[in-house]
Amino acid sequence: MSQSCEPASPVASRETAMEQTALKVTNLSKYFGGGFDPRKLVSWCLPATASRPAAAHVLRDVSFEVRRGEIFGLIGANGSGKSTLVRVLSTLLLPDSGSVEVFGHDGVRDSGAVRALINRVSADPSFFRNMSAYENLLFFGRIYGLSPDDIRVLVPVVLRRLGFKEEMASEPMNHLSRGQQQKVAVARSFLTSPVMMLLDEPTTGLDPRSRRDVQRFIRDVQREHDVTILLTTHDMEEAEVLCDRISFIAGGRIVASGTPLELRQRVARGRPVEEIDMEDVFMELTGRDLEEDEAPAEVAAHG
Repeated sequence: MSQSCEPASPVASRETAMEQTALKVTNLSKYFGGGFDPRKLVSWCLPATASRPAAAHVLRDVSFEVRRGEIFGLIGANGSGKSTLVRVLSTLLLPDSGSVEVFGHDGVRDSGAVRALINRVSADPSFFRNMSAYENLLFFGRIYGLSPDDIRVLVPVVLRRLGFKEEMASEPMNHLSRGQQQKVAVARSFLTSPVMMLLDEPTTGLDPRSRRDVQRFIRDVQREHDVTILLTTHDMEEAEVLCDRISFIAGGRIVASGTPLELRQRVARGRPVEEIDMEDVFMELTGRDLEEDEAPAEVAAHG
């Protein structure tokens, strides 16, 4: 029997790709503190009842999976554990228990392979502040292994798509606005066409236009290059605009996961789902207000 030589449809290809697991997090826990107590050095002046500081349990048995090619949102208030989780996923922190797999690579044993697959954007990126945007991108592009010729071609294209004015690329980073700096950070992370992006509050503090520019670029790159993206945010509107699926995190735990529609249906109780605000869904499922900071453990550790 003859076989068809026609290519698979783009829709079928995307559906097949999204059945594959890109990121698997299993029973992940992380503590801060509780180690050596510097007060022991002056124990002679402490009262007998003085106790050792307790360890803060920042991530508590976190488990979830991200499918290849999707944008997965991690939604929680400041201090809920989002940034700590991203640091563990990007191999900047070791988990105290549990495991992380990125396209089958163990996040601890195969950390080098994991770092080769991912790039990370944080809400407070680091730059050489006295160098221009272009010089920063040239430097980091060379670190990533790109040739100067490749960088000269890529940089204008990426910046243009982010709505970054070409003439601003020659300005020192410390002369640029918060929104312009964040666009450079996003551009830097996409220079190498990573397989997975970890975007930690990438639009926090941006003006509405810059926020839309960055959101549009993220969605376009995901569609065009089959990039898998994990996005942390406490902006529910942003999560709905960008994310295929969402997990709510509160107190270091994953409380609920699903598409925006599925999460609305969980709390509908006969109400029309289109009338249910996602911030109300978050509050009903977590018992917390998205705008209220949680315990200060993560904020103190990572800002």
